[in-house]
Amino acid sequence: MPLLPSWVASANRPDTPFPLNNLPYGVFSTADSPPRCGVAIGDMILDLAAADAAGMIGLGEGLFDQPRWNGVMALGPDAWHSLRRLLTALLAEDAEDRAILEPCLVPMADARLHLPFTISEFTDFYASRHHATNVGTMFRGAENALPPNWPHMPIGYNGRASTVVVSGTEVIRPRGQLMPPGATAPAFGASRKLDYELELGAVVGTGSSMGQGVTVDQADAMIFGYVLLNDWSARDIQAWEYQPLGPFQAKAFATTISPWIVTAAALAPFRCPTPPRAVPLLPHLADTGPALFDITLCASLTPENGTTETICETNFAEMYWSPAQMLAHHSSSGCAMTPGDLLGSGAVSGAEPHQRGCLLERTWNGAEPLAFRDGTRRSFLHDGDTITLTGAAHGDGYGIGFGECSGRIRPARETP
Repeated sequence: MPLLPSWVASANRPDTPFPLNNLPYGVFSTADSPPRCGVAIGDMILDLAAADAAGMIGLGEGLFDQPRWNGVMALGPDAWHSLRRLLTALLAEDAEDRAILEPCLVPMADARLHLPFTISEFTDFYASRHHATNVGTMFRGAENALPPNWPHMPIGYNGRASTVVVSGTEVIRPRGQLMPPGATAPAFGASRKLDYELELGAVVGTGSSMGQGVTVDQADAMIFGYVLLNDWSARDIQAWEYQPLGPFQAKAFATTISPWIVTAAALAPFRCPTPPRAVPLLPHLADTGPALFDITLCASLTPENGTTETICETNFAEMYWSPAQMLAHHSSSGCAMTPGDLLGSGAVSGAEPHQRGCLLERTWNGAEPLAFRDGTRRSFLHDGDTITLTGAAHGDGYGIGFGECSGRIRPARETP
């Protein structure tokens, strides 16, 4: 699909992450008005509350003057597609209502971005075969890298919705129980192996009933859109606590997401197949068509007063399990899914070292520190470091971007 021209001039630039083909959804505020719903177009935000008040939307009273997209999400796919078609027509180059909509545009530089939806629950998966194999090799050896269940189902754990924050929020280094090297008893203190994870997050738009699972195709239709996601990880706390039940405090302290929800419809032209299967899948997880996305993903690290370095370049097409399979499996026990559920993919890693989506893999648990151009070295994150995630699907002369997902590390608090 080629670039769709818009009367918003900045949306036609080849380097914008927000052309008319994209139209991602977010929540913003300005100095003189509270948070409300908007759509990114070029370097502007279309204020949907203002556009609705001008009689241009009509999807439902009061949906867009709320600081969340959950109300729209709960309306379901037919309403989502209708809204997207309407916005595409209103912002197209030949639109007739430009004079009405121009006063509803807000420069992105004048806006503050907020969490785009109220997060009901957060589940993080472990869906990259490369990531799972690397981590398993480190701790169990190559012959036992993947647990027996891994090729049969997407493995995940229930995280904390309460500590999901929007890009730009600073992250305080966590404290917790850890086992120092050579010690015979645990200690309580600040994590010394703080890490990031480069992930894609699926935003569930419509729910399912308790006791009723959904198929892979039904799950795919339930996904409203996608965000970049950084599931910050304290590897030393995790190493001590994860047996037998998996991550707990090591991942509960912060998860950062990008401020714009890129809709599933915007990413549809970039669908690509899942990989060949190591074992036949059970029927509730069987592949039904292209379910991954060709999205280039990058992570960069900026030390305090230092130079930004790219530390990972990968692609979501490298994943083993698709978001639809994650959601279908999540519901398969009868677990009720709700609008606003967030599903993290787990670290997105590829086969090559530069494609590894976290420092645990990239530095092989600290044994192979990264050396930067300015002489800086990193095994894990230092206080003052900023991690920034970016991503885009690339079309013919345009990109479907997510905006930045960034967070800066602050020192641990002195007391629990």
